[in-house]
Amino acid sequence: MKSSALRSTPIPGTRDTYTGIDFNLGFHIRRYKLDLDYRVGPNHLTGQVTCDVDNYLPLKTMSLDLSDTLKVRSVTARGTSGHDVSVARFRHAHDKLRITFAEAIPVDHEFTITIRYQGNPRPVPSVWGEIGWEELSNGSLVASQPCGARSWFPCDDTPDEKAHFDFKITAPKAYTVVANGNRIARATSGAQTRWHYRTNAPMAAYLAAIHVGEYTQVTIPGSRVPIHAYVPRTLIDNFHHEFADQARMLELYEKLFGDYPFDSYSVVITEDDLEIPLEAQGLSSFGANHIAGDKKWERLIAHELSHQWFGNSLGLAQWEDIWLNEGFACYAEWLWFEHSAAKPAAQSAREHYEKLRALPQDLLLANPGPKDMFDDRVYKRGALVVHSLRELLGDAEFFSMLHRYCAAGRHSVVEPMDLRHAAYTACTNARIDPANLDALWHTWLYETPLPELHQ
Repeated sequence: MKSSALRSTPIPGTRDTYTGIDFNLGFHIRRYKLDLDYRVGPNHLTGQVTCDVDNYLPLKTMSLDLSDTLKVRSVTARGTSGHDVSVARFRHAHDKLRITFAEAIPVDHEFTITIRYQGNPRPVPSVWGEIGWEELSNGSLVASQPCGARSWFPCDDTPDEKAHFDFKITAPKAYTVVANGNRIARATSGAQTRWHYRTNAPMAAYLAAIHVGEYTQVTIPGSRVPIHAYVPRTLIDNFHHEFADQARMLELYEKLFGDYPFDSYSVVITEDDLEIPLEAQGLSSFGANHIAGDKKWERLIAHELSHQWFGNSLGLAQWEDIWLNEGFACYAEWLWFEHSAAKPAAQSAREHYEKLRALPQDLLLANPGPKDMFDDRVYKRGALVVHSLRELLGDAEFFSMLHRYCAAGRHSVVEPMDLRHAAYTACTNARIDPANLDALWHTWLYETPLPELHQ
């Protein structure tokens, strides 16, 4: 099987300069099969993960990302393409699982790696705080962006490596387990329930998520795409009030961006308060504080839904391009209020532009650096790039461009040049001098002073 990287440019070096994590080079994981047993009280995880792998370089050794808080019990390998593959030894230290094979694996072979491990998963420290598996007062959740997946399973934790996932999770029967993808089965035996989910689209490891809690499942009506919610019983009334427009949001975004990229959309409401909502592929989670009944966080409900297009279907090749995710998601908020409240996106753009003018002008949008990658200036300046493209192209060509851009990058990864190429095509269609696009692109992305906002 011929392997090809999703990344459209060569990997710059051997370490992700944003996360500080060494790349796991030489192979692609095509599918993860996770078989997990989770005990809520002691927050204890026993796991077996099998990875379907093919290699684009000869492999005598390979590495995966896995937190040192989890203990690896065994690592085995099996060839699936007529080549004998066996593990000579493994070493787990410094959040890396390093595997040495008995014989080097030639290029373009398929094989499986099975890792058995256990321990008490907990978030991993990062410059953005603790990320990954988080124990709640009654259950758990996963919030891994950008590199916290290693907190709970062995993986290739880099955004441009997408794979299919198959989850089997056993938990006490009083708890509901929610994971990415479609629920395939649920079976109770004694005091335990085994849940089975499977994705139909590839996914970056940081977007893989499991939620465990005492939830009631609610279906939101009125949508072409199934929308499911998992809500604590005491919060159901507030939930229906806060999420009354969820189906309308999805309908609008399908009109503006193209078909919803996944089979369904799920929302999890935790009993605990959360600092911010969290997106994962095909699902989003909100804290109890986000559904107080006052619609204060309506914009975030719209924001998280839009990430299913921008960030999840259209993934990132590298973290320096985070504005592609967050700029589009912020602009989607403005588009929702333009539709629902007759507040023009141009008005939202002007309001946020004035706020940015009052802040330090020292952020380079094209490469903000790890410290500032989640700075609100990245989000809002990114949204202003999108709005400036709309002003340049006009509505008809702008939204046609978004459809083409989303379709071309569906279930893959994108870089700024992909959006720029789509915009060049739009300029040609609209008979607009591409020099205007070049000027817009350079001043917004590659200069730190805030450009003029032309409206």
